[in-house]
Amino acid sequence: MGITFNEDNKVFHLQAKDTSYIMQIVKDGYLAHLYWGKKIRNVNEKDMLVYRGRTSFSANPDDKDKIFSLDTLPQEYPAYGNTDFRTPAYQLQLENGSTITDLRYESYTISKGKPKLNGLPATYVEAEDEAETLEIVLIDSLIGLRVHLLYTVFEKYNVITRSARFVNEGNCNLKLLRGLSMSLDFMRDDFDFLHLNGSWARERHIIREKLTPGMHTIESRRGASSHEHNPFIAIISQDCTEEKGEAYGLSLVYSGNFLAQAEINMYKSTRVSLGINPFDFSWLLEPGQDFQTPEVVMVYSSEGLGAMSRTYHKLYRTRLCRGRYRDKTRPILINNWEATYFDFDAEKLINIAKEAKKLGIELFVLDDGWFGKRNSDDCSLGDWVVDKNKLPDGLKSLGDRINDLNMKFGLWFEPEMVSPDSDLYRAHPDWCLHVPERTRSTARTQLILDLSREDVCDYIAKAISQVLSSAPISYVKWDMNRNMTEVGSKLLSADRQRETAHRYILGLYKIMDKLTDEFEDVLFEGCSGGGGRFDPGILYYMPQIWTSDDSDAVERLKIQYGTSILYPASTMGAHVSAVPNHQVGRNTPLKMRGDVAMSGNFGYELDLTKFTEKEKKEVKEQVMQYKELRALIQFGDMFRLVSPFEGKGNETAWMYVSEDKNEAMVAYFRILAEADAPVRKLRLIGLDPDKDYLVSECEGIFGGDELMYSGITIPFLFGDYQSVVWKIKSK
Repeated sequence: MGITFNEDNKVFHLQAKDTSYIMQIVKDGYLAHLYWGKKIRNVNEKDMLVYRGRTSFSANPDDKDKIFSLDTLPQEYPAYGNTDFRTPAYQLQLENGSTITDLRYESYTISKGKPKLNGLPATYVEAEDEAETLEIVLIDSLIGLRVHLLYTVFEKYNVITRSARFVNEGNCNLKLLRGLSMSLDFMRDDFDFLHLNGSWARERHIIREKLTPGMHTIESRRGASSHEHNPFIAIISQDCTEEKGEAYGLSLVYSGNFLAQAEINMYKSTRVSLGINPFDFSWLLEPGQDFQTPEVVMVYSSEGLGAMSRTYHKLYRTRLCRGRYRDKTRPILINNWEATYFDFDAEKLINIAKEAKKLGIELFVLDDGWFGKRNSDDCSLGDWVVDKNKLPDGLKSLGDRINDLNMKFGLWFEPEMVSPDSDLYRAHPDWCLHVPERTRSTARTQLILDLSREDVCDYIAKAISQVLSSAPISYVKWDMNRNMTEVGSKLLSADRQRETAHRYILGLYKIMDKLTDEFEDVLFEGCSGGGGRFDPGILYYMPQIWTSDDSDAVERLKIQYGTSILYPASTMGAHVSAVPNHQVGRNTPLKMRGDVAMSGNFGYELDLTKFTEKEKKEVKEQVMQYKELRALIQFGDMFRLVSPFEGKGNETAWMYVSEDKNEAMVAYFRILAEADAPVRKLRLIGLDPDKDYLVSECEGIFGGDELMYSGITIPFLFGDYQSVVWKIKSK
């Protein structure tokens, strides 16, 4: 592991666990990209970077060198307008209106460890010997612009992180119009493009398509990473499967508007870039000011998508998530939302909690409706004062009564929003995002507070802090239920209005950082109408996120399978809800609902007081089973076995394996029954072929090699919506 620079050939060679990343300074200071892939020992830079003259339509910055053009050079951080016609990584506007820049190499430093990014979440190290960091400084001497490119390589992971920092050291204002976090060029085009797409209640479905000439783009313009697209793409070889082939993963640690794209040009090269969406964005850099881009986490796998995912899982679980709950198993919870919605009082809540306690559940969560005059979703957001009509004795009394049951108490908030019908809005109508004299569009009858303002951020932090200090609250569900419109801020000048959306995200991070530090014993869970902001930026502050508002077991197969491409099970909130399901109206057996939900942070979202004794017995057994498997599921290695996105989509299977390979859990799901079905086997992955295993519900001893190469027989399952879970332990 390490970073080296060869002074003779001007080559930077970054080596992570099994990965090499190679750059070279060429032709008067341009930074060229040579290679990213499986680790190699030496570099023949003359063969890696071959120049070839093209037509006059690929212009030459040096008129004396007809074979050198930036339009064909594979680059690390390209500009537009100086002979490269492809999509740039950055663009600035000067005071004279021009947008031409010319960055050249100036210097580099190599240091141990990994520095923090100012105001932004990022992966981290706990000891300096876990990583090395390269900082390359590029300069446009004409305008006094310096760009610091930051690369960190991890010793134990096939991971390289990248970001960029712009510094205006000139005498004139510069306006950043585009500042992506990374760009790189592959001198090939035989790739597939994989990303995660969806909508509310249908998040992170896997989309895989062949790259063809032109631009392939996913993005968010919603002010949040969004239900529609996740800030992640993978460029994969066309033969890539779960277990073989090359995968290049790119994940942005950011929660706002983003852009991810792959462009194939006329010469069959592929440019991949990722960062803050330049749409409706600019940032004024006055002399002496700087701008830091978010971090991109780049993962290379030569062993398919599964190995790529497991690298992300372990890195994000241990070096992105933080706090006391990072390495602790998460409690099994009961949430009252689908049980009561807004119609509850203290006794109704306590009765649900009492039933939950009998069944072994550990945490009771009070969802929306406890504050202001909140009897529907059309008022009171921003007024974080207890509704004494529902809870006359207050939150502390309720929390104490929950604690007396030997259960923890949790609470829902939506801190970023304000209702027009609220005391807060009546007192501060300009505290929301808005544009003067324009309509203030509402969604779910609410507006968005302007988190680009320091006074608004201070109010939110103080209001939430007062509530959390007033009662024995051990868990917070932090919700956000609409996207941005009329994006403007009263306090920003005209030439800074397009900074609003990014400043909002910086304000959000500041609030989250303050509250999670102040209440370090509280487990925070992110939420945005389910998975509308399920991204690495939120995970830096909150180690788990509500995966989707859709809790239907069948829909959750695709949602959780797709989410696992990037995110570990420990980050996924997954609950059993009532049937008919409140989102799709489907009736699925309690067993399947439980088996699906057990593949994340397990909980229930229904009225247990309405269950039959038989159903309560089954819930108690599910809770006991999850407690036995909880550490394995939350912290084990995940292997995807059967995809709901392939074939007829009638089956799904996955498994979790402990690090020592002594224990595993396998889950198999079948949606619709098949008449006179054949006997089939399920091949497992990730076990030790030399170990022998005992398998629940099966007689005899199985070799790890047998379970992986021959498989385990799927039992006869009668009826629709069936599942089976095997527990596997080494003998």
